[in-house]
Amino acid sequence: MRRNTFIRITAMLLALFIFSVTCFANSTPAGENGLVTTKHTAVIDGKKISYNATAGKMLIDDDLGQYEIYFNAYTKRGVSDKSKRPITFVFNGGPGSASLWLHVGCLGPERLDLDKNGMVKKIPTTTKANPYSILDITDLVFIDPVGTGYSRTVGDTDPNIFYSYSGDIISVSDFISRYISKYGRWSSPKYIIGESYGTVRAVGTSQYLLSQYHIALNGMILISTANDFSAIVQRPGNDNYYVNYIASFAATARYHKKLSKTYQNMKLETFLDKVKEFASGEYLSALYKGNYLGSAEKKSIAKKLSSFIGLPEETILNNNLRIDLETFCKGLLADDKLMVGRMDSRYTGAVTSGSILNGESDPSSLGTSEAFTSAYLDYASNKLGYNTDEKYEVLSLDINYVWNFQLDNDILSQQDDIADIMSKNPAMKVWVTCGYYDLATPYSAAEWVYSHVDLGDAIKNNLSFTYYKSGHMFYANESSLKQFRKDAAAWFRS
Repeated sequence: MRRNTFIRITAMLLALFIFSVTCFANSTPAGENGLVTTKHTAVIDGKKISYNATAGKMLIDDDLGQYEIYFNAYTKRGVSDKSKRPITFVFNGGPGSASLWLHVGCLGPERLDLDKNGMVKKIPTTTKANPYSILDITDLVFIDPVGTGYSRTVGDTDPNIFYSYSGDIISVSDFISRYISKYGRWSSPKYIIGESYGTVRAVGTSQYLLSQYHIALNGMILISTANDFSAIVQRPGNDNYYVNYIASFAATARYHKKLSKTYQNMKLETFLDKVKEFASGEYLSALYKGNYLGSAEKKSIAKKLSSFIGLPEETILNNNLRIDLETFCKGLLADDKLMVGRMDSRYTGAVTSGSILNGESDPSSLGTSEAFTSAYLDYASNKLGYNTDEKYEVLSLDINYVWNFQLDNDILSQQDDIADIMSKNPAMKVWVTCGYYDLATPYSAAEWVYSHVDLGDAIKNNLSFTYYKSGHMFYANESSLKQFRKDAAAWFRS
């Protein structure tokens, strides 16, 4: 069955691929679809913390039907006043992705055993203590939306209801509301962390929680954002896509030493500011002119663009000044018969068949899904005590292909939603984090999206940006994760 181009490409915005502890104890056995709780200790930021880990499903019966949400919760023991202990709800993107990437890649008390650059050491791999977890700062609840992880519909409930913008947001919001009630967290400061499509879910859920449950969040952390698809999805006539990718292409070309000495010797941030000035000025103007662009000006733009992104002028002219992701990733190191990664463009590999958009040929993604899956399932079974013969759905492309966004013109944009939430809840802080070498959700696109969020002067400072010299899952790189840990501690304190 032929599906329209937008849904297919959107499905490939995976987030999608997106990546201490002494365990034991007094576990409470789980019945079918039940919960199991274990006691643990960890050393985080040099301090010992005792906590409970709960794994299992919550059965929900609402207007959408009956369904079960699988979650992993970590709560600090010995907290007498819950009003002083934050709680943070976490999910990944896909939209058909489970939450294991942020769980055992970044935030949880145990982390996948990667090398310092974030690459998989071996298959299968295991988890190890994560000294960069934020569990000492906030309790954590990792959520797998319906169709991911072990979360499923029950009985005659149609799963396709949940594979839509609205169904997804309602179900995740209902889970969060019920969790808050079940575990008595109404007085706790509340946060959401989402990655990639999870940033779309975070904004929608925040708005739904506020309007339907009167739950006002204290903050959102949005990792590798996708809050306006016109900024990151290639479509006929969408020149915004090409403009927003230039800075990330330039950062990549500079990393692989494909630029002139002048640009190679510049500080990265200074160089990228120069590139963005060109992209939003001369380059955007040239694209806007379309067929009215003169031959001499076209060649001039191609020459400047070539100097920034490292592709030959001829390639740029042959593509009418519009360089898409596939062309760049396979063209930058073509002389070396290598291609650069999409999720993290610092990584290279042999040019292989298949589209880089869905990970078939992405050298920065190959092997990660298998590594994360085996490590998480080993961890959940042997350390959290959750055992089941059900299949754990890590990343469902089937969900992505049938996803119904229920939006006009198939374009999802949330600038007005973000402005609405932050205006109605002026105490809420929003923190956007980006990787310079992320070619899935480029950082310049995030800047463009949030520069079009209309915020009053009184709340503009509630929005902040942080950049890491890493990729889509910036936390896979240990130095970036270490810096994120420091930045997160400061952000939560604020």
